[in-house]
Amino acid sequence: MEGTIKTLIADKEFGFITVDGEEKDLFFHKNELKGVTYEELKAGDRVSFEKTDSPKGPNATNVTRI
Repeated sequence: MEGTIKTLIADKEFGFITVDGEEKDLFFHKNELKGVTYEELKAGDRVSFEKTDSPKGPNATNVTRI
């Protein structure tokens, strides 16, 4: 899947991705980043990722900047 970084919460090291073609944003944690550090990301960056289910709802894993 692909989307755009919408929001970064620097003090908590997580953020949200606006998913192409979907209404609900996905949560991601810095531990799910591949090939990029959290500090290198900024709002508006395009990313690819996998959507997975967790006890708290869907989230993005294997997040890579494209």
